[in-house]
Amino acid sequence: MDKKTILSAIEALRKESPKRGFNQSVDMILNLKGLNLKDPTHKVEVFLPLPHPRSRKVEVCAIVDDSLVLEAKKACDVVIALDRLQEEAKKKREMKKLARRMEFFITQPHLMKEVAGALGKILGVKGKMPNPKSGCIIPPKAPLAPIVERLRKTVRLITKNDAIIKCSVGDENMKDDALADNISAVYNAVLNALPQKENNLKSVLLKLTMSAPVKVRDKQ
Repeated sequence: MDKKTILSAIEALRKESPKRGFNQSVDMILNLKGLNLKDPTHKVEVFLPLPHPRSRKVEVCAIVDDSLVLEAKKACDVVIALDRLQEEAKKKREMKKLARRMEFFITQPHLMKEVAGALGKILGVKGKMPNPKSGCIIPPKAPLAPIVERLRKTVRLITKNDAIIKCSVGDENMKDDALADNISAVYNAVLNALPQKENNLKSVLLKLTMSAPVKVRDKQ
């Protein structure tokens, strides 16, 4: 998809969407076809760092042992120390709220068993259990701040029960060029993850939080 096509769609979206009293999210919708979602090879799950950060803050929670607690407190939004994990896990309502609020949970490799045992049922339902694919497993001796900053720019592109992928690519206060870069990155990442590439792509739409969708590309 060329940048001119994307910029044209962004221009149309801005023109056709009335201004609201808040900074609306720019969302991307990719409608897919020819997929059997019961076949694991047809499912899409990609964690993509966008070229440009979105204005909405992406919050990260760290579950770490004593060796990383101080560093995690500087880099992350919430920190659960290993010696507090079991007690915190007993607060079911609070943990469910935390799981909704946090976009990513990070931890150390040797703590995966403890994290799964304490919070697996809560995080697993939301697809937020730390795993290497998402970049949420902290490599030994790696500085924490760059990992967290990368996650703050990361979007999860996933097919769940339907052949559709939805994600936020920015907001209406961003410059068109930056939005176009993010849209192009998402488009290419999804395309590369599809078994039959463009043959599995039906249409691409953009919309604001409270607007009708605008077509970017429609392939029948």
